[in-house]
Amino acid sequence: MKKMFVKPLLITVMATIAVNSQAASFVEDLVDAAVSRTALQVTYDGSYRKIRYPGGDVPDNIGVCTDLIIRAYRAVGVDLQRLVHEDMRDAFALYPPNWGLSRPDPNIDHRRVPNLKTYFRRHGAELEVTTNANDYLPGDLVTWMVGGNLPHIGMVTNKRSVGGERPLIVHNIGRGPEIEDILFSYPITGHYRYRQE
Repeated sequence: MKKMFVKPLLITVMATIAVNSQAASFVEDLVDAAVSRTALQVTYDGSYRKIRYPGGDVPDNIGVCTDLIIRAYRAVGVDLQRLVHEDMRDAFALYPPNWGLSRPDPNIDHRRVPNLKTYFRRHGAELEVTTNANDYLPGDLVTWMVGGNLPHIGMVTNKRSVGGERPLIVHNIGRGPEIEDILFSYPITGHYRYRQE
């Protein structure tokens, strides 16, 4: 009788370990992809550009905070340009009307922080915003409001601040991709943990 229960339990445990290992590998690869962007010279430029769809990108030597995130996810096989565009196409009225558009635009929509926030929330990735640094895990996305009116996004890394109190953030706030201790430097407007669907 015991053998009948042990085998299914063992299979379940092994499957759980495999799934957790895959998730950990995805997060490690995602964070590594974002951190690797800090070695590149990138000019801060969020101007509108016509790009290929799907899989399009602005030139590699330019970008804004969202481009860092988009490129990191694309490096692990997740095309946020396509995903955000398809979601906006299907639920356009649920996205912010900030830009006065009447339909989605795959050239720019995924490059806007409010649209990414909406996409992540609609796909179950939204987490509670807290002041506990330990709630922010590697690969998590954090959004802020900088200067009172500029939305910003960055990714939590596996590196810690001096003294280990806070995780460091990889982001592009205007000087190109960099890793900084900025988690609580600006008002946090969102916290997301978006994994492969």
